[in-house]
Amino acid sequence: MKKRIAVIFTGGTISMKVDERLAAAIPALSSEEIMSMVTNIDRIADIDIITFGSFPGPHMTPDKIWQLSNLVKDTISKEEIDGVVITHGTDSLEETAYFLDLNINSHKPIIFVAAMRNSSELGYDGPSNLSSAICTATSEDSKGKGVLIVLNNEVNSARETTKTHTLSLDTFKSMEFGPLGIVDNDEVIFYRNIIKHDHIETDHFEKEVSLIKACVGCDSKYMQYAIANGTKGFVIEAMGRGNVPPEMVTGIEEAIQKDIPVVIVSRCPMGRVLDSYGYPGGGKNIRDLGAIFGGNLNGQKARIKLMLALGKTNVYEEIKSIFEIGVYK
Repeated sequence: MKKRIAVIFTGGTISMKVDERLAAAIPALSSEEIMSMVTNIDRIADIDIITFGSFPGPHMTPDKIWQLSNLVKDTISKEEIDGVVITHGTDSLEETAYFLDLNINSHKPIIFVAAMRNSSELGYDGPSNLSSAICTATSEDSKGKGVLIVLNNEVNSARETTKTHTLSLDTFKSMEFGPLGIVDNDEVIFYRNIIKHDHIETDHFEKEVSLIKACVGCDSKYMQYAIANGTKGFVIEAMGRGNVPPEMVTGIEEAIQKDIPVVIVSRCPMGRVLDSYGYPGGGKNIRDLGAIFGGNLNGQKARIKLMLALGKTNVYEEIKSIFEIGVYK
């Protein structure tokens, strides 16, 4: 019996074509037009089309992501639906996918898909990627793996994947661990599984979370400005192993004293943060002040996680546990 897959269209390059007046790509294709290009898909699945919107990636907001998460929850809970595929703009796909990965606890497959070339370009990759995503959603082997991202015939975990290139078709990669699997001849083949899988059950989230990148000469003025303007949490992309310029320590200490959690990740594309250095601004110094370490998450994903963590609790030790249990002893 064929599986029934809901395809939720949110927009992105997969829905765009070039407007000759603007000489640039804009949202233009309807959900039905995109789906009509995925030839022969009716052989493997019955498709329910749901149109959420036609948003370019940078137009997604935390509120829209929350609405999408609730729509996916409602859709995936229906007995007749075997899986959900979501089209999305590549610029913010990893944030939306990770939000849903944390917030939705379902055994059924949830797959994100996108395109790097719009429908006016030679080699438009939207239909191919969409067909691979639907094939993945129909597979029994895709169950229980959390939210997945499928592009360029590769299957990756939402937790591990980031956009690595502005142009390449294989832009979404898990650089540290490699893909979970591939789609070959309309069949998904998994090579590995995910050992650690977090869920944050909450009925709301906190969107006032600031993301700051540490660099040479950074001080505390941006943190102090954010504190004065009501931020509820910070994620700092620190240098290397989790270190910041000493002039940033004042801002970190001030935030923690005001019960505003500060999560430390690295601006390096691979590796986890650790309290290895004891000099002023070193990881040991700022962790002793109460900073929370975010493992190997990148800045944008740590921000998503802190948004949901703050929606669940304001208790520092509980937020610390959400980030550190299973990552640090």
